[in-house]
This record gives sequence, structure tokens and C-alpha cells, in this order.
Amino acid sequence: MTEVSHPLFARFFDRFSQTMEREAGHYREEMLAGLTGRVLEVGAGNGLNFGHYPATVDEVVALEPERYLRERAEAAARDAAVTVTVRDGVAHPLPVQDDGFDAAVTSLVLCTVPDPAYAVDELRRVVRPGGEVRFFEHVRSSRPRKARLQDALDDTGIWPFFVGGCRTGRDTLGAFERAGFTIARARRVDVGPAANPANPHVVGAAVAPA
Repeated sequence: MTEVSHPLFARFFDRFSQTMEREAGHYREEMLAGLTGRVLEVGAGNGLNFGHYPATVDEVVALEPERYLRERAEAAARDAAVTVTVRDGVAHPLPVQDDGFDAAVTSLVLCTVPDPAYAVDELRRVVRPGGEVRFFEHVRSSRPRKARLQDALDDTGIWPFFVGGCRTGRDTLGAFERAGFTIARARRVDVGPAANPANPHVVGAAVAPA
């Protein structure tokens, strides 16, 4: 298994995310509402989503490759109202079977993967035809000046170096569409100051081809 190690950022994220949850928690609720069956969560981090899964979910298989965050996720799984199994695993290749899940979830993770097109192709592989990928991700700004700032931070490596490999300017909705998904809904929101390079965020769902 490819090891992902961001020891300083992982500890910062674990602490900061508790503050962020006060603003972002309702977006997590929106993202996960109505899910049923067996769900794969990719890049579970410290398990902040676990408390938001509805009781209609039978099982969550949560992948997290960063050791410190995975340990935090394992602790969160013990308190979850639904069954959550935490495993070591990266976004590409996904260490799970084809068509094995009714839905998948990505939350602030597709910004960090080395190859987002490969990651989205893997989501298509493991989600059953007609299943959904629910997402809460920050994406490229539609404002040219902001997008240029995002490009500069990403291309120079400044932002990724300090923020666990995160890239601010990814076209995540386009990646889903290019992989054959249909965007069922997508709502752009800001989390924290609008000037933050990691804004806007998008919350929604993409449907796998039948």
C-alpha cells in the first residue's frame, strides 16, 4: 500500500477541523442526506463525516492512507451510529472490488490526489451503475483573478507544500463529467472567508452511468 505521510498537517487538520465543523457540518449533512446501502468513503481523514451518515446506510467502508488521521478515524468509527470500517487505502487504485458499492463519498480529498482523472475513473469502477458519488470539495474559481491566484499557488508548490498536497484550482465537476458521470446537483458555497484560495466549495452528487 502506498503510504501517505503528512504528520504536521495531519495534526493541524485534526485540530482545525473541529472549528471548521461549526460552519461546514451542515454541508456534510446535505452531502450525505438520503444515502442508503453500502457506501465507500475515500479519504476519510479523521472521520468527521461519520456522525452525519443517515441510519438508512447499512455499512461505510472508509479509506484513509495517512496513519495519524486513520487512527483518529478509527476512534470516530467506534462512536458512529452506523457501521463504519476504517481501512488503509488511497484513491487510486482503490483497494476494493468492481461495482461493490451503492454510493461513494469524497470530502475535501480530490484536491489532494496526484491524478484526479484516475481517481474519478476508479470511483466509476467501484460504484454500481446508477449509483452516486456524493462530494463536498473545493474547486477552481469562476473568477479569472481568483483562478490565476489559485494557479500560482498550485504551480509554485507553495500551497500544496503547506496544506498536505492540496491543490486549490481543480476542475472537479469537469473530471466527473469526463469520466461519464452525470452531475445530478451541485451547489457552490464558500467556507470561511471568500478570499481564501481554497474557495469556492461545491456540494452535490454525480450519478454513475447505467
